[in-house]
This record gives sequence, structure tokens and C-alpha cells, in this order.
Amino acid sequence: MKDLFDYCKFGEFKLNSRIVRTGLWESEREKSGNFTPEIYDRYENLAASGVGLIITELFSLYPRDVFSKYSNTVNHVRFVREAKDLTDLVHDYGVPIFAQLGFVQFNKKTEQNIKIEDVTIEDIRKIQTDFIIAAQKFDYAGFDGIQIALGNYYFLTRFINPYFNKREDKYGGSTLNRLRIVLEIIKVIKNTTNLHINCRLNAFDIQKGGMTLEETIEIAKLLEKHGADSLQITRPRSPQYFSNENYGKKLLASACNDIIDNVDIPVIMGGGLKTQRQINNVLNKTKVDFISMQRPFVYDPSFLVDWQIEGDGEVKCRTCNNCYWKKTSTCFINPKAQLNVNPY
Repeated sequence: MKDLFDYCKFGEFKLNSRIVRTGLWESEREKSGNFTPEIYDRYENLAASGVGLIITELFSLYPRDVFSKYSNTVNHVRFVREAKDLTDLVHDYGVPIFAQLGFVQFNKKTEQNIKIEDVTIEDIRKIQTDFIIAAQKFDYAGFDGIQIALGNYYFLTRFINPYFNKREDKYGGSTLNRLRIVLEIIKVIKNTTNLHINCRLNAFDIQKGGMTLEETIEIAKLLEKHGADSLQITRPRSPQYFSNENYGKKLLASACNDIIDNVDIPVIMGGGLKTQRQINNVLNKTKVDFISMQRPFVYDPSFLVDWQIEGDGEVKCRTCNNCYWKKTSTCFINPKAQLNVNPY
């Protein structure tokens, strides 16, 4: 029988549990972009909670991106030094930490939110170079891995999606061609850093002509073949996508099963589960070995400590989604968390 608090292996890492904490927005940074004492405190609480793996809040690749003001930046002059303090702190608890990297809009001088088909080869080389430089900074800063944002509706998500990518060159058309921009990034990161590469993917899309589960499986196989070390499978768009939450969880678990059947690298199932019992049911009734959670850690970064004591825990997060919509790393319901909210 599997249990969420099993000591287990995730690729080259030994984890303290099967729970992966995934971050989203960072609202506690200073306006100049660097880390604050509250960020270090939160990550220490996360690392001490019994979590297996930490994936950071989004690091936005570009300063003028739509989400850049809700995220930290790798371009800050003190980033490597301050991030190294953060990774050292997390490692003191025996927990690996990955840096999540992505962007939504590609802007070039006066051209804003350039369409996929209008991105030139020179633009592609710039994007790839910027990703690789960011990955090298993560490596210098002591991160164990990088999560490349290919899920939800980030730029690279759209680039690999036939609904958005109508290119007619070697970066469009077939699944391999649409994924080429990512595979070339992965190759250089593998050759120039020691980072574990995790790719976050949508299980499927909701648009007609978009990504099907069958194509996601093909992408997963290509990512593994070209060097990706693990995958995280999520649902498209916002947490509100499924009106029937239980149906959405079953659909995602089924999709993860199919993907796991086709790859030999670790696969993390995206969140939505709310109780210790639900998580253990998924772990024991499917082939899923790792579960990610985001909003419960926003409500209380240390909730897993109580779960280990109680043995039948339930998250106190009410799924109000204010942290998602208002883009903060702190909770609007938990009175203790409200004291630290730093809205923009």
C-alpha cells in the first residue's frame, strides 16, 4: 500500500513524501524584485512541513510580460546570491527545489503579444537563449531542477499546440516540429547545467483542434526521448474549469494513468485533492505516485505537519480562488496569512 508520507525516489532524488508543492504567484517580493524575509520564512515552513519536492512560484522570463509584476525575476542583480540563500535553506531540510520558469506574451519593442506564426527564427533563438541563461542562473543559485511551463496557457504551451501554431516552417505542422523549440532548449540545458528538467503539460485542451490526450502522450514520449527528467500533468486554464470538480479529478487521474503507461520518467498529477484519504485513494487505485498541491500551501505552508499527526487530514483551504485571481502568494481567508498580504 502506498501512502502520501512514504519516503520514495523521484528520479535521482530521495523525497520525504509523495506531495509536491507547486507555486504560482509571488506577492511578497520587494518592488525592486528581490526576495524579502517573508519569502524565506514561507519557504522554510514549506521545507519543514514534510513536503517531498518544492516547485517555486513562477519566475517570469520577461519584465514586460503580463504576469511579471506578480512574480520574481531572474534578471535582478542580486538574484543568484539571494536565491542561493533560499535553496540552502530548503536543502537544510533535505528537500529538493525546482525553479518554475515561463512567460505568456512575446513582446518586441513596439510589437506586443506577437502571434506564434509571426515569431521569426531570430526571435526563437532569442527566446531559447533567454531560457538557457535563466537555467544557468538557477544552476548557480543551487536549484535542483527547472520546471518549463508548457501547461495552462503560457507562450510555449501555445507554441506546441496545433490550435495556436499555424506555422509552415520547421517549427510548425507536426507534433515534433511544434515541440522543436522546447527540445532544443532542453538539449542545451542538459549540456550546460546539472539541473533536473521537469515539464508541466496540460493533459488535454478544451478547444476543437487543440491538444488531445493522444497528442499529449506523444509529446510526453518526445520530451522523455530528448532529455526531460519528469513531467507534471495539469488541467487547462483556471482552477474553475470543471464545474463538476469530482469529474475533473477522475478525468485527470485517468489521463495521468495513460501518460504513465507510455513513459519511464516520474509523472506528477496536478492538484485538486482535498483530503488525506482522497490522495491515498488515488495513489493506491491508479499508477500515480506523486500528487501536487498549490492552494492548500497558500492557506497554510505547514498543513502537512498536522496531517502527519492527525492521520486523516483535510485541507482548510475553501477553494475561494482569491489567491489565484488576485495573484498573491498569501491567503485572504486565513487570518494569520492576511497579516502578510502585500497586494499591488
